[in-house]
Amino acid sequence: MAKRVGMEVAVAVAEAVGQCDIDMAAVYPITPQSHIAEHLSDLVADGKIDAEFVTVESEHSAMSAVIGASGTGARVYTATSSQGLMLMHELLPIASGMRLPIVMGIANRAVSGPLNILNDHSDIMPQRDSGWISIFVENGQEAVDVSIQAFKIAEHKDVNLPVCVNIDGFQLTHMVEPLEFPDQELVDKFLPPRVPYATLHPSKPVTMGAFAMSDYFTEMQKAKDEALINSKKVILEVWDEWAKMFGRAYKPVETYKADDAEILMLTMGSMGETAEMAIDALRAKGVSVGLIKLRLWRPFPFEEIKAVLKAAKKLIVTDRAVSFGGPGGPVFSEIKSALYSEARRPAIYNYIIGLGGRDVTVKDFIGMVEKVIPCSAEKTVDTYEYWGVRES
Repeated sequence: MAKRVGMEVAVAVAEAVGQCDIDMAAVYPITPQSHIAEHLSDLVADGKIDAEFVTVESEHSAMSAVIGASGTGARVYTATSSQGLMLMHELLPIASGMRLPIVMGIANRAVSGPLNILNDHSDIMPQRDSGWISIFVENGQEAVDVSIQAFKIAEHKDVNLPVCVNIDGFQLTHMVEPLEFPDQELVDKFLPPRVPYATLHPSKPVTMGAFAMSDYFTEMQKAKDEALINSKKVILEVWDEWAKMFGRAYKPVETYKADDAEILMLTMGSMGETAEMAIDALRAKGVSVGLIKLRLWRPFPFEEIKAVLKAAKKLIVTDRAVSFGGPGGPVFSEIKSALYSEARRPAIYNYIIGLGGRDVTVKDFIGMVEKVIPCSAEKTVDTYEYWGVRES
């Protein structure tokens, strides 16, 4: 029987990771991720989980440590945020290129400068092309569930790729929510021991991450790309198994009152539940509007996005990061690319919201929808707007 408790989400993530029979963790503390590191180290120190917690001097060292440990066949975990993720950046393509199934929690936070410790998605977006599977969660329960699912996805014999779980900093990590933890016996049944395809060991030396000349480098990059694309099949299988065992279903693209909507709004992460309240208020006024929640960022769910948008006349894409000097936010650019070859597509509007933790209210989401209602649906919209910018 699953137990339901009130717990801070960051602490709950550490508890969920502790249920996964990890062998080793190396996590350098950084706000707002620190509570994951602290509680996971407590679990190890108190003997509640049989694992090594490696104390390191930086996030770069943390990623280096889990890469080495994963290479020996260990089940490993790390977590970080913001500048810490930037410091790890050099190593992220190495982890995916070596096909190491590392799981990392990211307490998403604004990237300096200026210094800001609050939430947006500017830390994860520069990592888009590092070869990691990337999943966003909306609330604490999803953070618990996906943290467990991530190990099974990463370690699947047809995947062998690292996975990052994006958890909005403070807005999720520091919230106390009622959470349901799966029974340990069921977790053990869901997540079998890792079976690595190769291991580092002194008695049987192997080479991992060796130098590759131009004769082979392109083929290696293509192989990683194909592995990431093909991982979607496994992700769907894992989510289907989770739904059957634990009763909570996950999809790459989830919707709310979207089936008959002429106007759709797209969110990622914790903003989705606030946006749902705006959809309810607008529906009560007779506005034909619905919500799309993008959960799977990499591999990108092209077909699901196309299917949910096939009847919509207008689409509002919200971004929580900036692509400086580009055509709009990174999610906006991705959606436009996905729909480029479609014979019919909705007019697409882009609002950049919530940077550096700025509050985005139900009223704000209503305002975004009301602003596009009078716009011509036949007009192709290629501009973006920073929502709520104060006049100088």
